[in-house]
Order: sequence, then C-alpha cells, then structure tokens
Amino acid sequence: MDRALHLPVASLPRLDDVLGLFERGEAAGYDAAYLPETWGRDAVTTLALAAERTDTIDLGTSILNVYSRSPALVGATAATLQEAADGRFRLGIGPSGPAVIENWHGADFGNPLRRTREYVDVIRRVLSGEEVTYEGEYVDLQGFRLRCAPPDPAPPVEVAGMGPKAVELAGRFGDGWHALLFTPEGLRDRLGDLERGAELGDRDSDDLRTVLSLTCCVLEDGDRARELARQHLAFYVGGMGTYYRDALARQGFEERANAVYDAWQQGDREAALAAFDDDLLDRLAVCGTPAEAEAALDRFAAVEGLDAAAVSFPRGAEVDEIHETIDALAPV
Repeated sequence: MDRALHLPVASLPRLDDVLGLFERGEAAGYDAAYLPETWGRDAVTTLALAAERTDTIDLGTSILNVYSRSPALVGATAATLQEAADGRFRLGIGPSGPAVIENWHGADFGNPLRRTREYVDVIRRVLSGEEVTYEGEYVDLQGFRLRCAPPDPAPPVEVAGMGPKAVELAGRFGDGWHALLFTPEGLRDRLGDLERGAELGDRDSDDLRTVLSLTCCVLEDGDRARELARQHLAFYVGGMGTYYRDALARQGFEERANAVYDAWQQGDREAALAAFDDDLLDRLAVCGTPAEAEAALDRFAAVEGLDAAAVSFPRGAEVDEIHETIDALAPV
C-alpha cells in the first residue's frame, strides 16, 4: 500500500507552511500529496506553487467540487497543472455535499451523481484536445477547445464518493476512487461497489487507483494525538451536515453517528466527543503513539484493493504536530 498525504488548507497560519508540507512529504518518500478545497486556500493556486517546489511527488486535488467551476474550466486547469508539474498531476473531482454546495456556493445540489458523470465526460474530451460540444442534463456547451497543446499523458480523472452508487460511478467512469471516513470493514463493502462499476463499464478494476483519506495524528504524547483526532472526526460527523453522519450509519454505526450529530447540533460539544467513543475512533483513525499508529495502519493495509492511504491531519493540529505525524508515518 502506497502512502500519500492529504494536506490541510485552512488550519495553517501561512501559505508557506502548506507548501513546506509538500516538500517534507517528498523528502520523506511519500508517493503523492493531495489537496482538498473547502473554505481555506484554493487548491489550484497552491498546487501550482507546489509544482515549482517539488520534483518527484505526485500532486493532486482531493477534491475539486463539480459546482463552483465549469467542466471546461476544470479541464483547462487540469491541463495547466499537468504541464506545471511535468506530468505528476492527478485530478480528483466529486460533488462534495449539500452543506458546502448550497450554503457556501449558493448552488442547487440537485443530482450530484449525474452531474459528476457529465463532468468526467467533458473533462476527458477537453484533455484530449478535441473540440467539445456536449448536451447533457446539467452541462451544455459548444465549441470549446484548448488553445494550447493537450497534456501528454493526460492526467487521470479520479472520483470521490461515499455511498454505493457514487462509488459504482467512480468504478464505471473514473480512473480511480477517493474514499473518506471508512472503517476497514466499510471500505471492503464499498470496494465491491467499485468492482461492480468497473464491470458495468467493461473495465478492469485493477486499473483503478483507490485512495483512502485517513485521519492520522501520531505524537509521543499519545493522549493528545487521540484527542485531536476525536475532535476532528466529531466535527465532521456532527457539524458538516448529514453527509458524513449518513456514511457512518451505512457502516453499522447509526446509533453512535446520530448521538454525535444530535449533541453537536444542540451545541453540546462535550457530549458529542463522548459519543465518539474509543472503539469508533480506533476504527476510523490512526492515532496515538508511533507504535500504536503503525499497528492501526496495518489494519487498513490489509484491505485488498486499497492502493494508497492518504495521511490527513486533524484540523486542530499545530504545524509541529503535523510534521511529527508526517515523519512518524513516512514510508520505510
């Protein structure tokens, strides 16, 4: 199993701190570094700067949502970043969730799966260099063509998703799947959906790259590491709409997911953290001391079909704690 990084965009005080994580990850031997785009620094500018500072590590988005940019623009952006990174770019796209799309971007969440499929179709055509005319349910454009040479090779188009149909879509149309907030058992279930999608698309699932964004915090102070991870995950389940709560419920933790969500929505952070008990924390995160963390990571490495674990970090972690985690989980 490869080890990648899933880097924070909002919690670090300076852009230079974020760029330093790309450099640190490359020096430590990580295969790729992915950058999400939510409410912090935008992924495109940051990745363009990271391309100038690195030489070997793959660079990717995880994810660009399919609402705030047109598919033609996403295709042109992917072509530019592939050129900037000398062929090391990986495009990750997905619908995100209604809390982000409707509240922050003012768009109707609509049919996210159909919209994602249309984006994949258009982006691929843009990256081919051909003139694109497309009439879909959500995307309608005429006569778009890159005015620069198309990238060779074209970057892969990987799709994020959490529910069965979203993962099936990734297998049927994408070049890979970005997973988030899964236990090893939950991940195995969804990998079956990925394989079914690949079969529907007459594709080989072995050709698809599966990346799990895994909340990690590894410190000599193991209690501090666990508390940071717990706070982070409870925030996502309780405070980011119903999207992550429902994903956790599908994995057999409905009662606990609802308890975390309800307490958080009522403003009782202490009760939300208490509901996110040690058993659930250990199923979803890699946290604690270095020795504890390696054992936890091995449980995910045992999942057949998982190609890479992307080490992500709690939103409350300080820069030095992120550095300590990167170093502790660096590939041997």
